[in-house]
Amino acid sequence: MSDEPDPVPADPVPSEGVPANTERSPRRGMCAAVLSLEAIALGLTTPVMITIADVDTGTALAVGLGMAVVCLLLAGMLRAEWAFAAGYVVQVAAIGLGFVVPVMFGLGAIFAALWAGADLLGRKIERERAAAWAAYRAENG
Repeated sequence: MSDEPDPVPADPVPSEGVPANTERSPRRGMCAAVLSLEAIALGLTTPVMITIADVDTGTALAVGLGMAVVCLLLAGMLRAEWAFAAGYVVQVAAIGLGFVVPVMFGLGAIFAALWAGADLLGRKIERERAAAWAAYRAENG
């Protein structure tokens, strides 16, 4: 093995169909992180529903793991604007799970606050980034 790093092209050419300015969306990244962590929490409600809340095993699996899978799928679909609205629906459902597992009232509210914060802060960052780029382009023509 050589100690030299692999050569990197000086001016990489973007793939066909991909715009040259492909910055990562902070809104999408933060919201995907919230949904991914929420998927873990919702998946872990399954054994709680079975052992403590005496929910039927099939129902607990469908609800707990089903909501976890929905979170993970939505995290991957956040390129579409409708997925952000669906994220708010998931937050309401997570809080509603508190009727079965009471601790989910609090945990669901925490995740809802994290979701709203990630969504709103991400929008603000994207607006400010767009304004900064517009000012830069206007200044440098």
